[in-house]
Amino acid sequence: MRLQPSALLHSLAALLLAACSTGGDVTRPIPTRFIPAAQPAHRLVVMLPGRGDDADSLARRGTAQIIHGQWPDADVVLAGLTMPFYRQGRAVQRLHDEILAPARARHYDQVWLAGISLGGLGALMYDRAYPGQLDGMLLISPYLGDRPLYREIQAAGGLDLWRPGPAQAFTPATYQRELWRYIQRWSDRPGRPRSVWLAYGDKERFRDRIGLLAAQLPAGQVFRLPGHHNWTLWKPALRTLLDHAGPEQNQRPRIPPDAALPAVRTDAGRQPDR
Repeated sequence: MRLQPSALLHSLAALLLAACSTGGDVTRPIPTRFIPAAQPAHRLVVMLPGRGDDADSLARRGTAQIIHGQWPDADVVLAGLTMPFYRQGRAVQRLHDEILAPARARHYDQVWLAGISLGGLGALMYDRAYPGQLDGMLLISPYLGDRPLYREIQAAGGLDLWRPGPAQAFTPATYQRELWRYIQRWSDRPGRPRSVWLAYGDKERFRDRIGLLAAQLPAGQVFRLPGHHNWTLWKPALRTLLDHAGPEQNQRPRIPPDAALPAVRTDAGRQPDR
């Protein structure tokens, strides 16, 4: 069968994207590494990488071993949700369909999403699109957008006083404003901040925006550690979050979906800084 010109161009574009982008082939399932718990598994931790990493590099960095050292009852999935999947515009939907929805079918007591930098942004985007699906999030140095919008929020007197304007579709042009709108609404969803744990470095370049997120969380769930935006910080940050999140979260019921925040199945394809 002969392809029409528009279909041919679309096919070529997809092939070029897969061939030229580093970090993943969007024509194939999201790469994963499954590392089972050494004892009966009661929870699952899905780990999302930063911009410069993938599932294999997460494995080489020993992230699964760090998780098992603190949470020995957790199965671990290292997910290669890399920049090409975000550029494709379906990263969050694919994370749900290919990894998290099948995981829920295994009837874990808890399902956690952990993310570093770009992966932290991905975790927040997922929770926005699929409210009530996660029992908790571990955010390490999350990328939260560019400085101009941060300055707009600060000029308004902070996130509580900021007026984001009418809600818009989640697109590459609007995702930062819509992400902060979603975080702003946490004040109406007290269950959500209580199950989000945050760590970041006191010298990293995104610390001003991360600090804005930190102000929405209970003080005991935010850890500002010495370091920059790199693995020298991220390994101890992961240990710190696991150490503090585990015991208290075990006593909490799962967060119910919020009818006021309908699921949004699209995500942005804009390339973040990190």
